[in-house]
Amino acid sequence: MPYFDAASSAPLHPVARQALQASLDEGWADPARLYREGRRARLLLDAAREAAAEAVGCRPDELSFTGSGTRAVHLGIYGSLSGRRRVGRHLVVSAVEHSSVLHSAASHESDGGSVTRVAVDRTGRVSPDAYAEALRGDTALACLQSANHEVGTLQPVAEVAEACRAAGVPLLVDAAQSLAWGPVEGAWSILAASAHKWGGPAGVGLLAVRKGVRFAPQGPVDERESGRAPGFENIPAIVAAAAALRAVRAEAAAESVRLRALVERIRARVGELVPDVEVVGDPVRRLPHLVTFSCLYVDGESLLHELDRAEFSVSSGSSCTSSTLTPSHVLRAMGVLSEGNVRVSLPLGTAERDVERFLEVLPGVVASVRARLGAPAGASGAADPAGAEEFTVDSLGRLCPIPVIELAKAIGRVPVGGVVTVLADDEAARLDIPAWCEMRGQEYLGEHPAERGVAYRVRRTG
Repeated sequence: MPYFDAASSAPLHPVARQALQASLDEGWADPARLYREGRRARLLLDAAREAAAEAVGCRPDELSFTGSGTRAVHLGIYGSLSGRRRVGRHLVVSAVEHSSVLHSAASHESDGGSVTRVAVDRTGRVSPDAYAEALRGDTALACLQSANHEVGTLQPVAEVAEACRAAGVPLLVDAAQSLAWGPVEGAWSILAASAHKWGGPAGVGLLAVRKGVRFAPQGPVDERESGRAPGFENIPAIVAAAAALRAVRAEAAAESVRLRALVERIRARVGELVPDVEVVGDPVRRLPHLVTFSCLYVDGESLLHELDRAEFSVSSGSSCTSSTLTPSHVLRAMGVLSEGNVRVSLPLGTAERDVERFLEVLPGVVASVRARLGAPAGASGAADPAGAEEFTVDSLGRLCPIPVIELAKAIGRVPVGGVVTVLADDEAARLDIPAWCEMRGQEYLGEHPAERGVAYRVRRTG
């Protein structure tokens, strides 16, 4: 069964498996002890730290191992904010950061701090100028991911880092998605990453803090990991994580070219094979193994279930696959279609035949889901010249993609110049109705509060 969700968690690399098994016999003792078992454990830990630091591009004594990538992000943010509390309590993040960063920002805000969330363009990329403008005299920290976890867009880290350096503000980079492909460029100050993203075992994170960065770990500390990540180190898992990182880096150059070609094939052909599809993310400045697209008139949860039945494991940012029933914050910040969203992220070694079979299966899967939902086939029907100038669709209480499907059916009931109003209380409609208008060439007139839910107005232009 092809596994196409490496951005969530990559399969354990064979080298990691071998290193894990070998170090279980040698790395169980306390590396802080002076007897022979402790010394052997210390040697393994030091070697793993040196290998990881080389991959990150920092000094070994700048790097600490944590219990997860999320924990590394939290420690990095809170430690830096605390270390620079005399400067101020202002934090700058992008609108598309991983939830671990955004949750930290929300916690900081609720504790009395201030947060600026820098907007992104339709590809999911921030503007370095916008980041520079967000920096203030009381800015304690700025955060920017190296590559987006949902759409693969690479961020201008080097340019933002230079703006932060000029302003005297440290930059924390979440490098979880990109570290397997190479070191992060630019003069970053703090870096966090997670081993399970590159084929290491889950439960190992990396936190690198450059010398000279004001950093004050929060909570009780101990003598381990420079006082930044308390607790006994999981040496077998750490050794496996470092071994996997070194192994994937050795394969990265060749695999990057190969997987980029496969992803480019998906990006080019999915729109040809499936009507009403929007491929999102930067088409050029992106991760080599990840592509995201959204399908009109499709229930994301049903789509993922049908692809799973066809033996393809993919992910989605659609609200209808989320426990919160709100669209992905990344897709929302980009202003792109969220319904029927599919993220394909290819692990190392993905076979070309599996990608071809995915492209063969996808059209039928999407068509079957659309038929089940009663979605319209093809473009909007002919306008009714005798129809009413105004028509209202009541989609209150109905989840995506039903409001958009009802809009597509209703647009034929009004003449050219007529207006359809959609009443909806599903949060996804705020993204998907304007996206439908752009894809269908209709005029989106905006939204306004209704007695219940929100009224979205669309003028028929043809």
